[in-house]
Amino acid sequence: MPAKYSVKTYKENGIYHAYNRGVNKDVIFKDDRDYRYFLYLMKLYLVEPKDDETQMSRGDSLIQRGRFKDKITVLVYALMPNHLHLLLKQTHPSDMSEFMRSLLTNYSIYFNKRHGRLGPLYQGRFKAILVENDDYLLHLSSYIHLNPSCIGSHPMSKKEYTSYEDYLGVKNTEWVDTGLILDYFQSDEAESFHKSKGYKKFIEELIFDSGDYLGKYTID
Repeated sequence: MPAKYSVKTYKENGIYHAYNRGVNKDVIFKDDRDYRYFLYLMKLYLVEPKDDETQMSRGDSLIQRGRFKDKITVLVYALMPNHLHLLLKQTHPSDMSEFMRSLLTNYSIYFNKRHGRLGPLYQGRFKAILVENDDYLLHLSSYIHLNPSCIGSHPMSKKEYTSYEDYLGVKNTEWVDTGLILDYFQSDEAESFHKSKGYKKFIEELIFDSGDYLGKYTID
């Protein structure tokens, strides 16, 4: 397990758990439109633009289309009312920092303008933990996917704003790469359907684990 306040180590092809929350634990996603806009920003940064489309203006921000394609791979994500989790793989040592800074800044500009607020949206700079072993990678992916279940009573808790359905084969988000993690769930039949079933079973077993599973993997 990583230390609670681990110093970031940036390395080529490193996998990181990146996360942040609202200042004073305030809400950063007030409704479906906010959730969708954050995911829209991720798509803009991660998907190759069309030939006639290299950038897109949104309010006061200028977003460079496809800027982080081939630099950042999104493995897992979950958005909650007052915080977010991303499991990312970067290509070069500075890619994740640049991606998170651009993503969070542009979302903050949108959020403040839409909701008529001023000042910082987040509780400081984003935090990131280097994932250094397979066991932690798998359990962290499940922790992130299970995270919304901890706040299910919150009126704006949206379980659908995670990558879990991508892992089940229900949806196919073009900028989410499930292959690296699902490959741990090989079976005699290698089709993605069987890997998804293995991952689903892994998640369900953790839900009913009698131990304090989520507490073990929670990072403040």
